[in-house]
Amino acid sequence: MEKCEGIVIRTTSYRESDKIIVIYTREYGKIGLVARGAKKTKSRLAAVTQLFTNGVFTFYPNRGLGTLQQGEALTSFSSIQTDIFLTAYATYACELLDKSTEEQQASTGLYDLFYQILHHIDEGYEPQVLTQIFEMKMLSVLGLYPTMDRCAICGHVDGPFDFSAYANGLVCYRCFEKDKYRMHLPENVVKLLRLFYIFQLDRLGNIDVKQETKEQVQRAIDTYYEQYSGLYLKSKKFLNNMKNWDALLTNKPDEEDSD
Repeated sequence: MEKCEGIVIRTTSYRESDKIIVIYTREYGKIGLVARGAKKTKSRLAAVTQLFTNGVFTFYPNRGLGTLQQGEALTSFSSIQTDIFLTAYATYACELLDKSTEEQQASTGLYDLFYQILHHIDEGYEPQVLTQIFEMKMLSVLGLYPTMDRCAICGHVDGPFDFSAYANGLVCYRCFEKDKYRMHLPENVVKLLRLFYIFQLDRLGNIDVKQETKEQVQRAIDTYYEQYSGLYLKSKKFLNNMKNWDALLTNKPDEEDSD
């Protein structure tokens, strides 16, 4: 029997009353477990097998799926659980982690980063900025290393810079003509992309980024992921559609015409 700390990043119904859960753990990396009877409301495994739950899990290992024996919840991230917008961002972080990692390849640093992302989203920090930081941090996990501290073509460290997916990073004004499809970005957007790439979340304070700036940062990140990652995530599509919700939710229904 083994014991570990982890966070539930995926759940799937299995048979009539069981679940298969995928946990990203501090000790073992990503593991899959069968939780027998977890779909029953009175099951002692029901609460600890909910998506986003951080807990201590005791399980019997196996070559394939292990078997969850018991679990103790440490953090349930209650704000994420009850807010559909926060749920969407957290779900995307879970799916990005899941699709970017192999089973049983432990990384304490990645576990701590993921926990901090969920914790800060739950605490009310800007979720879009936090997921952008996570996206930039996950590039190295995917084996992708964009040049963000100098020109990717000539190596100069002084700008101004644009962003080039073709050149795999920033390009300075001397090299603009070498990529006519580069993304022209304001200086503050370039600084944020650099910052998010090297940022340590334990230094996180209040983040105040204009919506226009966040959208420009997101466009650069999305362009790079589309070019290099090979990932097509359902939760990402849901996030992209979510920006239309505010208008729909704030529009009051037309008053009915009186007779």
